[in-house]
This record gives sequence, structure tokens and C-alpha cells, in this order.
Amino acid sequence: MSLTGTPFFVTTLVLVVLALALPLALWGRMGGPRFLRQLARLLMLLFCQATAVLTVFVAVNNANSLYDSWDDLLGTGSHVKAAKDLGPDGTGGKKAADRPKVKQKFEPATDPVLGQGVLKTELKGRISGVEGEVYVWLPPQYDDPAWRDKKFPVVEMLPGYPGSAKAWLGTLKAHEQIKPLMEKGEVAPFILVAPRTMILGGKDTGCANVPGQVNADSWLSVDVRDMVLDTFRAEEKPDHWATLGYSAGAHCAAKLALSHPDRYRAGVGLSGYNDPAAEPDSLTAKDPELRRRHDLLNILRETTAKTPPRTALYLSGAPGDGYESGLALQKEAKAPTTVKVVRISPNAGGHGTAVWKSQVPDVFRWLTTILK
Repeated sequence: MSLTGTPFFVTTLVLVVLALALPLALWGRMGGPRFLRQLARLLMLLFCQATAVLTVFVAVNNANSLYDSWDDLLGTGSHVKAAKDLGPDGTGGKKAADRPKVKQKFEPATDPVLGQGVLKTELKGRISGVEGEVYVWLPPQYDDPAWRDKKFPVVEMLPGYPGSAKAWLGTLKAHEQIKPLMEKGEVAPFILVAPRTMILGGKDTGCANVPGQVNADSWLSVDVRDMVLDTFRAEEKPDHWATLGYSAGAHCAAKLALSHPDRYRAGVGLSGYNDPAAEPDSLTAKDPELRRRHDLLNILRETTAKTPPRTALYLSGAPGDGYESGLALQKEAKAPTTVKVVRISPNAGGHGTAVWKSQVPDVFRWLTTILK
């Protein structure tokens, strides 16, 4: 039975009713030794507590798109089929022109939480060795005959950890929020792409390449990007590509944008962090050298020492929840790198989806000014 399906949630509700009915029906009717009667009553009370907790967990999980499957929840799933050393650029020496074009087959997503117009595919990464689902939403102009010769800008959307690929289109309703703004011309007609990021059981990959373990960076910045370009009318130049994430996904979004100015023009991070050790399950935080290399401040310093990247960052957060991290990057940035920092009120709702959902329209208005 699916972890996120309606049947499982209904099952938990039935169990709650049963757990309440048992002590009401049997509490005073139990026979036998006193010890056994007390033990039976204790077990009934524990059953009540357990079913109540389970129901709340399922409701919260469904509302926030944390775990998409039992494997994600238990940390037993792995979407990594190979993790060879792909070199500093993450391509394994295979230039874009040398990688054969393969049009990916998509089908309408069936999960009702995603709403209408969302497409889904199972992608096998040819470079990264990662396999996973990718959701895509096309703007209303995409099938308009007047736009048939036009290519579109792209935003890759990354959830936090734990987090489902469906989060931005399910919980945060990004496409439903910006569609009317696109129709009115306030927001550019972006192609929205939401790839799986929980690809290594029980670990936050930090969207990094760690030879022998995972090539999460190449999965997102090479394989997913190639698939979009091969399958849809998407702009190829980095000036029309951006990353967007919240929490651990914010760290990833900023890291990908800073690390690959040849692939992305902008990165948006909501309630993120610079040091990967901020996430206890971070793969890159376990080793001092990996932690240093994947700290956003160090990435920015090293790229700036060579040539400041033409990268635009939009970083928002409340004090103690991403705001200071954004200011640190802003202080370090040198033109043409730009960093816009937005302070969120500490009373806005904390580190949660309601806060990130409310920022979606402003984020896409900003992206419209950057991805011209």
C-alpha cells in the first residue's frame, strides 16, 4: 500500500476508531489475573497512542511531501546505479555536443495532489548513474500556436531533506500560483522541472558528486538538463536557466548556480544555509575536506578568486534561519555576481512550507527580470 495514497490514510483513520472502540467495549469485561488485565489495558492505551501518532504523521507527510515512498521513509531505497569519478565539471569528459540526444517519454502525472498539466517520467541518468522520477510542467504559452517557434526558460525546483520531487508542484502549488501571472504577462513562461533529490537512502547528498557514492550534481546539472533540452522547446543558454530550492534544497540551488555558471544564470534559496553541516544527515559534512569544498562561502571565494561568476542569487530567510547565511554571501560577492537578500519576519511561520509557498510569486517575478 502506497505511503502517500488515500487508502493508507483512510486505513490509519479506521485504526484510530478501532483503537478507541476497544477499551470502551472491553475495559470492564476482562477476566483473569489482575496482572494480565492491567497488561491488556496498557496495550490498548498504547495502541490508541500509536494509531493517533501514525495518523498525524501520515497527514503531515502528505501535506508537506516529505517522504514519497516506504523506501524513502525507511532509508532503504537507492537510486544510484553507478558513481564513478566524473571529473571537476561532472561530465566525465563528455561534452554536450558529444552526448547523443534522446527524447524522453512523458505521461500525465496521476497523483491528484499535483493538479492538472503535470507530466512525469522515469529518467535513467546517462552521465550520473542515477535513476529517478522527474516532473515537468509546461507554461500555458507552450502549446499556443503563436508560440510554436519559441523556446522557453527553465527553472529546476529542489525540495528540502527529506523531501519529495512533488513538493513544489504539490504542497507549494508553484505552477498554480504563477500560471495566472504568466497569462497576464507579469511572469515569464517558465518550464518548471522537479527532479528526485532523495537518491541515496537515509542521506542528504547536498547535490554533490562524491565518487564511489553518488553523483547528485551531475544528475541535476547534466542529466536532467540534457533531458529537458532534448525533449522540450527549452532555451539552451545558461542565461535562461535557474535553480530554486528551500531548506536543504536552497543550499543545493545556490551551490549548483555558483558551481556551474555555464549552466545556470540564477539560483534562489529559501531558508537555506552555507555550511552543509547544518543538515545532520549531510553526506558532504561527514568529511572535513568535502565539507570545506561544499561550503557555499568557500565555493564563492574560490570562483571569485579566478573569475567572479555572472551569477544572480536570491536568498531569503528569517534571522537564525537563512538570513545571516545570505548576508555572508552578499558581503563576499563581487561583480558581476549579485546577491539579493530578503529578510523574512521571525513571526511569519518558521521553517515551513507555508512560508515558502507565500514567496513563490515574488520569486518568479524576480526570476523574470534576471532570465530575460
